Amino acid sequence: MMNGLKRTLAVSSLLFLLAGAQIVLATETNSSATAESAAATGQTGGTVSALTLRQGQLLKTPTAKELPKKFFYDSGVDIAYPVDGVKGIYVTAYSVGYEKKFNELVDYVDSTDLNAMVIDIKDDKGVVTADFNSKDEHIQKNTEGYIPDIKALMAVMEEKQIYPIARIVTFKDSLLAQDQPQLSFTNSDGSVWKASNGESFINPFMKQTWDYAINVGIEAAKAGFKEIQFDYVRFPEGFEVWGKDLHYDMGEYANLNMSDTEKRVKAITDFTAYAKEKLMPYGVDVSVDIFGYTASVIEAPGIGQNFPQISENVDVISSMIYPSHWGTSYFGIDSPDLHPYQVVSEYMKLETPLLQSLDTPPISRPWLQDFTASYLGSGNYMTYGKAEVDAQVQALKDSGVNEFLLWNATNNYTY
Repeated sequence: MMNGLKRTLAVSSLLFLLAGAQIVLATETNSSATAESAAATGQTGGTVSALTLRQGQLLKTPTAKELPKKFFYDSGVDIAYPVDGVKGIYVTAYSVGYEKKFNELVDYVDSTDLNAMVIDIKDDKGVVTADFNSKDEHIQKNTEGYIPDIKALMAVMEEKQIYPIARIVTFKDSLLAQDQPQLSFTNSDGSVWKASNGESFINPFMKQTWDYAINVGIEAAKAGFKEIQFDYVRFPEGFEVWGKDLHYDMGEYANLNMSDTEKRVKAITDFTAYAKEKLMPYGVDVSVDIFGYTASVIEAPGIGQNFPQISENVDVISSMIYPSHWGTSYFGIDSPDLHPYQVVSEYMKLETPLLQSLDTPPISRPWLQDFTASYLGSGNYMTYGKAEVDAQVQALKDSGVNEFLLWNATNNYTY
């Protein structure tokens, strides 16, 4: 543990020096301009009395992959980033805990070109699915042992070289909302607000909620996960309409000179930057799941998601572009679920130039559909199997994207 702490301190110090700052030698005898000139030529012209940090583009903040491993916390789990890019499946904590099912999934990944698993570590209810012996009281209270032995899990991941990604459901959290109403949204009678499906959210304006999700991510990183994926990084859908009837704290965003819409976007964007900063000492990548339509409209202010701004702050952006999730005639396609290749291809025509326009674009690794959306009704859906999944993967390849994730809520895959 002490070695891990030393590495954390070391990388924090290094990042302070490398975070886009230009070091200029300043002397008592030289003016500012002379000092800059002297620093550029390597001559001070006087006794150096101070170091002045000036914001500039001379140096860029390095990513985890660009720094030696010795600067990061060492989990002891050695799993390399896949050479051909991440190709993964979603795995529930229940599947991990059910030995027969988990072994089937491991064999499935082993027998295909798949190489990664996205595993629930904080699930859609707010349950922390493995016991990390955390000192965080909320993590302790909300932990269930769905994953009975996290070390054994990571041993399998390491042996098979399956790239492990920890899924952290961030602001959708019924457990914490009910336990800490002041960190959620409440009705006029003081009860915690619930969506029509009974789920509650915690408040993205409150930094306590940020730290809670990130602390779970840190525990996962220390256990050996190589990437922390934040899902539900947003306000509840429709918040811009009915949120005005709820009671909630806006924290430090309350007095900002901007609209509530702008405040929501800023809070979500700020969270992603903060998460990246806090997780950097652990040498993990940070990814965010985002609605696919956000890229088509640039910004979904109701829920606080701005596609370019979030993308600038993370290592990987995973847009959910399931054909079934697009409305009728989106992209000019009637019944999008019937046209998996075309939907993915048309989406990438929007996302690719957006990412290329960024100074530090993340890896694009979309979520693809490996499930049948029968709820769309007759004539609007088709049964999805290997051919339909392959069509989506091919559309990505034809668009220059080699990474993808497959979603099936029951973990029954056809790819």
